[in-house]
Amino acid sequence: MTESADKLTPITVITGFLGAGKTTFVNYILKEQRDWKICVLENEFGEVSIDDGLVAESLDAPEDLITMDNGCVCCSVRGDLVRTLGQLVQRRKEFDAILLETTGLADPAPIVYTIQTNSKMSENYFIDSIVALADAKHLPLHLDEKKPDGSANEALQQVAFADKILLNKIDLVTPEQKTALKDRLALINKFATVIETERSRAPLDKILGLNSFNMESILNYEPDFFEIQEEAKHNLDLVSSVGITFQGQLHAQWFNMFMMDLLRERAADIYRSKGLLTFHGQGNTKFVFQGVHEQINFGPAKEPWKDGEERINKFVFIGKNLNREELTKGLMECLYKEEEK
Repeated sequence: MTESADKLTPITVITGFLGAGKTTFVNYILKEQRDWKICVLENEFGEVSIDDGLVAESLDAPEDLITMDNGCVCCSVRGDLVRTLGQLVQRRKEFDAILLETTGLADPAPIVYTIQTNSKMSENYFIDSIVALADAKHLPLHLDEKKPDGSANEALQQVAFADKILLNKIDLVTPEQKTALKDRLALINKFATVIETERSRAPLDKILGLNSFNMESILNYEPDFFEIQEEAKHNLDLVSSVGITFQGQLHAQWFNMFMMDLLRERAADIYRSKGLLTFHGQGNTKFVFQGVHEQINFGPAKEPWKDGEERINKFVFIGKNLNREELTKGLMECLYKEEEK
């Protein structure tokens, strides 16, 4: 929950597979839970069936809010996300969080870009996390699906983009099936937290207000994330996560050129990227970056390198057809060399 009135309001972006239980999850937030006051932004009310007719099929204006008896509200996003969030600015401190449900949208990049680059948005809101709701029973079928027109597999994309995965309907699968599925999810996106649920009843304190999208969340990765993983045994449409670590100080210009070239050539394939870096000539300043496709948010970390702390550069890439050796080689070539002063 928000800590004080002067804090930015967190936005959690919700994606979900067809039949995963997203409607039940939204209903639970709007009607049954009592601990959080949340504003749920819906693309189209017609696609979400709120029980007992509490939410109308249409509203006269996008700023209209329907208030539930638990203090939560529901609002329609009609065409312009900036306009809708702008109209909520005066009321945003009433809410612990805003949940933006993106019906049918696998790629959250436009939303992230809008929040981070529009000054009115970034002065009032921040992306807290990207959450994918998944059906434990049917997810393997979705992951294996081959699109006839060669388009992207949305199930794979949603898993790859997520900071958190709500693995719903676990009561419908065996323990062995659940374990196999979680292992498979880790091959696609190991840094996403998987939260098991039944009937979409998720503990909101494990989803909201944790700032898991934050650039500095890379500091919380388990050490073994960066160990070289075995090649995927499944056909994952070559979607995978790659973690890279090495010591040394980076040359700022060379690193910038490397990232510019990489994203110019591979932005569509690189869904998420994160980094923790140290640059030559920057003293104890620790740098972090967070990327969604070609959109990169880069800057100094809140805390500097401590005296005596081992300065290890850490990188995470999640996407299609990633080559660990090529990425490692490119990054290592960005290291500053004393003899080239």
